[in-house]
Amino acid sequence: MGSSSAEFRHTSDAEAQRANRGDWDREADSYQLDHADFLRDVGFVWSPEGLDEADAQLLGDVAGRRVLDIGCGAGQCARWLTTRGAEPVGVDISVRQLQHSRRIDLDTGLRVPVAAASVTALPFPDASFDLACSAFGALPFVVDIAAALAETRRILRPGGRFVFSVVHPARRMFADDPTEHGTTIIRSYFDRTSYVEVDADGTATYVEPHHTVGDWVAAINRAGLELVGLLEPPWPTSNTEVWGGWGPIRGALLPGTAIFSVRRRRDL
Repeated sequence: MGSSSAEFRHTSDAEAQRANRGDWDREADSYQLDHADFLRDVGFVWSPEGLDEADAQLLGDVAGRRVLDIGCGAGQCARWLTTRGAEPVGVDISVRQLQHSRRIDLDTGLRVPVAAASVTALPFPDASFDLACSAFGALPFVVDIAAALAETRRILRPGGRFVFSVVHPARRMFADDPTEHGTTIIRSYFDRTSYVEVDADGTATYVEPHHTVGDWVAAINRAGLELVGLLEPPWPTSNTEVWGGWGPIRGALLPGTAIFSVRRRRDL
């Protein structure tokens, strides 16, 4: 078995997509097993903090709306949207994640149409959705966020909204450690290199880019979208679960998630 290591360096979007497609295909089984109770087969959780769309209502009334779930994973959010009268479609870069979606469809009797696709190349006509959403799906792993947002704008109808959650940019300054040790600044917020895991041959096997809040706002504007909301959910005292670098200790001090709400301008 070859060894692996991690480094910080600049990456292309194509390299990131290749690496992360393979990573999610490898990790999908354990991810769905480990987080099944938290995510629920039919549930819409925005973030490790446990913010639930049933409470937050960031998408508003979805009844009768055609909704694209970007980076849908096993379709949990899209399946919940179905129960609220929406007409969701899911896309994900990982075929293995979509196989889990089909498994849960059969278990629950709630079928969600899905397709294997990247957020930078969505297989849908212009202006074909009323809403789009992404709960930690796709956007945290995209290098070219301007292209991803422009492609999402393309499939939205004028006035249509896109709500998406990502790792809070402030997290880049700290080690991915949910304990007190993860509250010490170790890296510059302004370092835009990606965190890259590589195999023994130096091939990227996982890529997590970094974009500042300002980078996100600039990309939103360039894409022909307008920012209508930014939510940084606090860690609730009732949530004792540790999820990677997220957990109650750091969550009491540092934001872990940023949820952007944007809208397609009606003149574009």
